[in-house]
Amino acid sequence: MVNAVISAMSDTFDGGESVTIINFGTFEPKKRMERIFINPTTGQRMLVPPKIVLNFKPSTQVRENIRKGGSE
Repeated sequence: MVNAVISAMSDTFDGGESVTIINFGTFEPKKRMERIFINPTTGQRMLVPPKIVLNFKPSTQVRENIRKGGSE
């Protein structure tokens, strides 16, 4: 069942849509722009290509539970 849910969520993300789980939060794909990265060891500059990352925004209820220490 878990694999089926994750597969359905993945299909939704591929379409560029977000997934909301009530009383938990929202998962949203976002595009990260290309940027220049400097390796701190060698000082070499590299171009990091643009990519899609998954962003999570917790619900208000989850945020409150975390602030309280999650003892509930």
